[in-house]
Amino acid sequence: MSEEITPEEQAQAADRLLRRTTKGAPAKKTRKSTRSGRDPELLGSAVEKLVIESGWEQESSMAKLLNSWAHIVGPEIADHCVPAGFEEGTLRLTAESTAWATQLRLLQNQIMAKIAGEVGDGVVTKISIHGPQRPSWKKGAWHVAGRGPRDTYN
Repeated sequence: MSEEITPEEQAQAADRLLRRTTKGAPAKKTRKSTRSGRDPELLGSAVEKLVIESGWEQESSMAKLLNSWAHIVGPEIADHCVPAGFEEGTLRLTAESTAWATQLRLLQNQIMAKIAGEVGDGVVTKISIHGPQRPSWKKGAWHVAGRGPRDTYN
């Protein structure tokens, strides 16, 4: 004759079995739900925190500007000029021709607005636009003042 076991008896038997198997075992430590300073952090937020703590916001903005220059000003302008330097809020641009230097001077306000929208307002306060450099006839460490390469053709 088989006896039928009630659900209460099954639960009691399972409880007794569980107590027997864990008897003498060390108690498990529960982990706190609060985050300590040693918990892992996302890389992006860690780098952003480092940049802010170190005071590198302006350098970071300029690196973003230089790395995404073509995206910020557009491919047509980026094909004809390059950022040549940045000093104390002034961005120096070098155009490939004098005609493009003139065109960039006309577009200067639009370029400033695009830069401010992308990297932040106040990072670039002025744009200095220069045309291409003339070729230098100076060769070597020594130079004699004079008319240059024309002085032998008199």
